[in-house]
Amino acid sequence: MDIANISQSDKEPLKYEELYCSANLTGDNPSIAIAVSVNVLLSITAILGNTLIFVALNKASSLHPTSKILFYNLVTTDLLVGLVSQPMIIIYWMSLINEARDFCRGVFVLHAVSSYVLCGMSLLITTSISVDRLLALSLELRYHQVVTKRRTCVLLTTLWAISIVFSTLFVKNNQLSMTYTHVITFLCLTISTISYNTIFVKLRLRRNQVEVFEGSESNCESQSSQLRITRYKKALSSALWLQITLIICYTPYGVLLLLAPNESAISVTVVLSGRITKTLVFLNSSLNPILYCWKLREIRQVVKSTTQKLLYMCW
Repeated sequence: MDIANISQSDKEPLKYEELYCSANLTGDNPSIAIAVSVNVLLSITAILGNTLIFVALNKASSLHPTSKILFYNLVTTDLLVGLVSQPMIIIYWMSLINEARDFCRGVFVLHAVSSYVLCGMSLLITTSISVDRLLALSLELRYHQVVTKRRTCVLLTTLWAISIVFSTLFVKNNQLSMTYTHVITFLCLTISTISYNTIFVKLRLRRNQVEVFEGSESNCESQSSQLRITRYKKALSSALWLQITLIICYTPYGVLLLLAPNESAISVTVVLSGRITKTLVFLNSSLNPILYCWKLREIRQVVKSTTQKLLYMCW
């Protein structure tokens, strides 16, 4: 039976935890075993990689304090994905193999809530980073006065609270959490797109202005201006790569949700596709540490020295 019979004329539709633990939609055990193996590996890499980045951020001095707070929170979400969300989905898949239906439903709810919270926060934080980069370019010297540590902490605390509240509603109302996911995803992508487009327009205008007035400026002023722009572009590049990677990893699962939003359309094929696309979502948490090391020189140096010390201690 490919399509689960989840609604009847005299009954309410089954909740997602009942549907996804149904014997009709478990799929074959080999596919589950592969998904479990891959996610065990990704969970380990996410924990190790983000722990190293967390240590590196403590020692990094070149990052602006507010930017560091944003990165701290993003690393924390990625670390918790490896510590919580991935183990939960692994336990959920193992319960399917063992046909522990009651246990399966409870674990599925915990996995869904934790994933909504953490993946939603990853999306919100990367969007906040894009807005932060726009403010840094637009405000220039006023940036340090407007974007303070206190305001950044208040913003992030608010975002965490909103994400947790709407995600825990999954326990009572699956569709409400799904609606929250769609709305937040749309808003975040829209804000990020506008922010980066505005940044590129401003950088193009500034480059043209520098070329026009370069002859009238002193060499010292010109070099200082070019140095600020160079530093800004490096920070922008790291933020942009984080955004692009998140979109690449999240898009397949988002498309799946849009193509099969109706419970009555959920089939074994959709469930199997969900295992693949969810794994891709979790892959983002393992890729981010690589991006930090690639785009942030100071982080790369600290991670390298820390890794060498750990290897020396092991030997």
